[in-house]
Amino acid sequence: MGRAFEYRKARKLKRWGNMAKTFTKIGREIAIAVKSGGPDPAGNPRLRMLIQNAKAANMPKENVERAIKKASGKDQADYKEVVYEGYAPHGIAVLVETATDNPTRTVANVRSYFNKAGGSLGTSGSVDYMFEHKCNFKVKMKEGVDLEELELELIDLGGQEVFAEDDGMMIYGEFEAFGPIQKYLEENGFEIEKAEFERIPQDTRTLTREQAADIEKLLARFEEDDDVTNVFHNMA
Repeated sequence: MGRAFEYRKARKLKRWGNMAKTFTKIGREIAIAVKSGGPDPAGNPRLRMLIQNAKAANMPKENVERAIKKASGKDQADYKEVVYEGYAPHGIAVLVETATDNPTRTVANVRSYFNKAGGSLGTSGSVDYMFEHKCNFKVKMKEGVDLEELELELIDLGGQEVFAEDDGMMIYGEFEAFGPIQKYLEENGFEIEKAEFERIPQDTRTLTREQAADIEKLLARFEEDDDVTNVFHNMA
């Protein structure tokens, strides 16, 4: 097993505070996907991914359809994806992914969260190099599938790790391999339950319980912000 497996096994998965926040997050991502690739899921791989993720989050079908229709209209806010980098207390590197219609507001908020926690907002590239940008797929287990053979099949497409998890399997690959892997899975009858992009730290830092509590407080502030879609860090 490689780094992605170990990271997923050890990582304390965060849950968004409530269902409404999750739906808001997915709705903004749908708006960005529709703006960039059109409203037809058949020709928009990213939109298909988000529809799958919405289903996994129990987002009502009518909410998804409404978000797609709204994103196709002229009145839709122009959301942009912006990534902020910085250091939390105790030398922990943090990457904050956002979807915002007001970058000025968002950067001010992100900076204030870092500052109040005793950290600092960095410049572009200041911590990004510490993380590997990957795509991942949670897929239902298919009868007769040999995970090692599937991994070998996917290597040529940019796949890196395949391992069993719960009643399904996880597939990790290079960031750029998302489209080819998604296409392969769909064409070969695999049911994708969820797909995401993830930033995996190349090395992690172990903190004391008190130090870790400081980081948790900062992460909670980020998660409460509607503009924030994902937060990654290198705390063990």
